Amino acid sequence: MKKRILGKDLEVSAVGLGCMGMSHAYGPAADKKEMTELLAQAVEMGYTFFDTAEVYGTPENPHDNEELLGEALKPYRNRIVLASKCGIRFDESSPAVNKPLIPDGRAETIKASAEGSLRRLQTDHLDLYYIHRIDRQVPIEETAGAMKELMEAGKITHWGISEADGETLRRAHAVCPVTAVQNRYSMMYRDYEALFPVLEELQIGFVAFSPLANGLLSARYDKHSHFAQGTDYRSAMPQFSPEGLEENQEMLRYLQELAERKNATPAQISLAWMLAKKPWIVPIPGTRKQDRLQENAGAAEVELTAQEVQELDRMLDTVPMSAVFGGSRVSGR
Repeated sequence: MKKRILGKDLEVSAVGLGCMGMSHAYGPAADKKEMTELLAQAVEMGYTFFDTAEVYGTPENPHDNEELLGEALKPYRNRIVLASKCGIRFDESSPAVNKPLIPDGRAETIKASAEGSLRRLQTDHLDLYYIHRIDRQVPIEETAGAMKELMEAGKITHWGISEADGETLRRAHAVCPVTAVQNRYSMMYRDYEALFPVLEELQIGFVAFSPLANGLLSARYDKHSHFAQGTDYRSAMPQFSPEGLEENQEMLRYLQELAERKNATPAQISLAWMLAKKPWIVPIPGTRKQDRLQENAGAAEVELTAQEVQELDRMLDTVPMSAVFGGSRVSGR
């Protein structure tokens, strides 16, 4: 697979693998043996960028995903880039499917979390370590300082912020250079395009999570699709409601038509669109299935012309579109 550079020097595959859905938010945790095999197949396909977090798990096993990756990717550790995150926990008292997030950006929390992640991921360092959400009760300079100490100790080599804004990025970057932001970005959620000039100026990469709008842009879902109540966030997402699916039909038809012209799939067009936007954007779609793993990897080979990207942008600005899931609510500590 083609490679891209995040920040100044972190080389990753042009499409990464978001591993959350193997353990969290997309139904009950998947079979460990099957996911171990899938992760090995990902490496063989050319994926080198694997994304997890300390909270991607179940109430019974909150750290399921890191434990899975630690065991499955141990044989390939010197060939891959491992990214994890710290600084949030779920509000388990909430009855919501997508429970509110409680941030904690204190230095002592970050350092303790890093030790836990290193242990579960069976490695002596993390290639990229994010603060998972900004804690508005802790100056970002304190969080950045803790990351700098972890870098000086050799426990992480690069750091980033998830769901970052420009002002926070500048302040954090002044303390310790930021390698990447990981923000929601897809054809249905383009808010962070306003951040691109800051990223360009500071030479910070953009890692796009939910690049397929939680799978909707694969054009594989319809009113008959079933999502497990209680464990699958899609059961409560507006884009998958009967009304949302209806509203999105025109957009999906346009994607399908372009995909056919380019000998690609709608998902590949969606990913190729963001890859064509900037050379420092890296999408990290997730999956539990080998065919989707292969399909997403193939997006790196789909080249859209500047005119095709402009046409897609015009379409996105004008066709009807449902609301899209914007993420779990962040509450105070």
